[in-house]
Amino acid sequence: MDHAGWKPGADRLMTRWGKDVDPANVLPEYPRPQMARDMWLNLNGLWDYAVVPRKQARIETYTGRILVPFCIESALSGVKQPLKPENRLWYRRYFTVPETWRGQRMLLHFGAVDWEATVAVNGREVGRHTGGYYPFDFEITALIKEGANDLVVAVWDPTDTSWQEKGKQTLKPGGIMYTPVSGIWQTVWLEAVPQTYIAGMKMTPDIDHDRLDLLINVDGSGAEAVAATVLDQGMVIGTCTGRPGEVLHLEVKNPQLWSPESPFLYDLKVTLLAGGRELDSVKSYFGMRKFGVGRDRRGIPRLFLNNRPLFQSGVLDQGYWPDGIYTAPTDDALAYDVALAKRLGFNMIRKHIKVEPARWYYHCDRQGLIVWQDMVSGGYQVNPILSAIFPSLGLRMNDTWLLWRFGRQDAVSHTNYRKEFQAMLDALYNVPCIALWVPFNEAWGQFEANAIAAWVKGSDPTRVVDHASGWYDQRGGDCLSLHSYLGRLKPPRRRDQRVWVLSEFGGLHHDIPGHFWKEGTTFGYRKFKSVGALSAAYREVVGIELKSLIKSGLSAAVYTQISDVEGETNGLITYDREVVKMDANLIRELNNDLYQEMAE
Repeated sequence: MDHAGWKPGADRLMTRWGKDVDPANVLPEYPRPQMARDMWLNLNGLWDYAVVPRKQARIETYTGRILVPFCIESALSGVKQPLKPENRLWYRRYFTVPETWRGQRMLLHFGAVDWEATVAVNGREVGRHTGGYYPFDFEITALIKEGANDLVVAVWDPTDTSWQEKGKQTLKPGGIMYTPVSGIWQTVWLEAVPQTYIAGMKMTPDIDHDRLDLLINVDGSGAEAVAATVLDQGMVIGTCTGRPGEVLHLEVKNPQLWSPESPFLYDLKVTLLAGGRELDSVKSYFGMRKFGVGRDRRGIPRLFLNNRPLFQSGVLDQGYWPDGIYTAPTDDALAYDVALAKRLGFNMIRKHIKVEPARWYYHCDRQGLIVWQDMVSGGYQVNPILSAIFPSLGLRMNDTWLLWRFGRQDAVSHTNYRKEFQAMLDALYNVPCIALWVPFNEAWGQFEANAIAAWVKGSDPTRVVDHASGWYDQRGGDCLSLHSYLGRLKPPRRRDQRVWVLSEFGGLHHDIPGHFWKEGTTFGYRKFKSVGALSAAYREVVGIELKSLIKSGLSAAVYTQISDVEGETNGLITYDREVVKMDANLIRELNNDLYQEMAE
């Protein structure tokens, strides 16, 4: 494939990794670490593209080249243009199936495409998918031919003109709302699997009984048994065999528990058998850990890890990049923010209104960072005047009536929210580091939060649920979850039996010349003109105000935020990841003080 014509689109800010992106070798790492096979083909790279009116059903001429998997709005796509809701984005490329794959079934995988994708192979439509944040695949075995195969993907994205789950994307970026993301933004890949194969796994660690509960789903016929093997640094420490579709209880004697201090991961091999013959096998990993809520020795409700209270000091992470927007330029870049958070002494990250590629969670698993995972918001943001009045009066805004306030008046938006939430639960259930689900943030698209929390808890009883992070608490879920940016940090006016967490605070704002997304448009909550003033304020907020709340019941806190995002310059590091704004030792020492305060 000819790569000579590609170059990044003109942009005001790039990362060090973005400058080294090679269009012939884009994000080459295996995209699904918890279910790995050897026979796969990465389809990232330069594709033909065209933008045409949405009503146009066919396309004959492509107008340029786009670098997949970077969204069309990003500099790294090589295009850098917005996709209007009245238009559709078409992609096309050819691929050849390796000769060694003969006799196998072919699965075409997409990490994520925002928002509606229609896929065709060799002129035949193979399927349609909606939802901009979750992996999906189609079997294309019957359509494959020798030589070059024609792959076409057509994408439509309403961005913020509709109710669908979209996070902080907007057609008019500014403040806390950012550049939209349209089209393919995660790895596209082809996988060869046997006629009968392992289609999915569900892994549930049970540290109270020294075992891993394992459910294997199979596609195809003739499989008689599944065998699972646990390995510790290559040494077999446990095995079990059972039937497909039944829960296996895989013994892990005296397990090494996963935690931020010791993020131990076991390797796992799962094999599908018939008549003693191996039909299929996959490699995976898991962590033995337990998340929950309980009471400490003084009877205070706390977040627990492995049956012990743990103060969780976290940092908000929105997952934006100046050159790739939603997509990190390289895997090293993807891992950088995780490693930095760990180096700064945080033991938790709140992944804010975005779902990341599977490899991001793999980095958190390996580094030992607990993750609070937000559901991507849809609907609309509530009127800011109402949002200020109700909490100040100690009133609860009911989220089961007058749903037009939340942009949830259409029943179809409820159905889509649940469908996409279920897709997130299915995609991320096995991830060891995820401790907590956040269905709603600050009433954005909020509706029936108590019912949603109960549904999520029923789907996944192994994790904590923060039903409404900030603003419109419905007194449900596991957490009383507050946001505080202005004034001194203080306890909630009303307490109940739930765990009290400060799920957003800080937002201290300092600009670093030469590292702006756009001059003259920076935003934050409390602005400081020097690093010294910023550091003094951070020490005051974290080392005095926040620390003083722990003994009275505060169980977790999330600082806003790990990095600047576009015009929002309240990050600990600049948007291009070049400058850490404060002394790393200061941040780490203050975090260690918080953990010590909890332990005393």
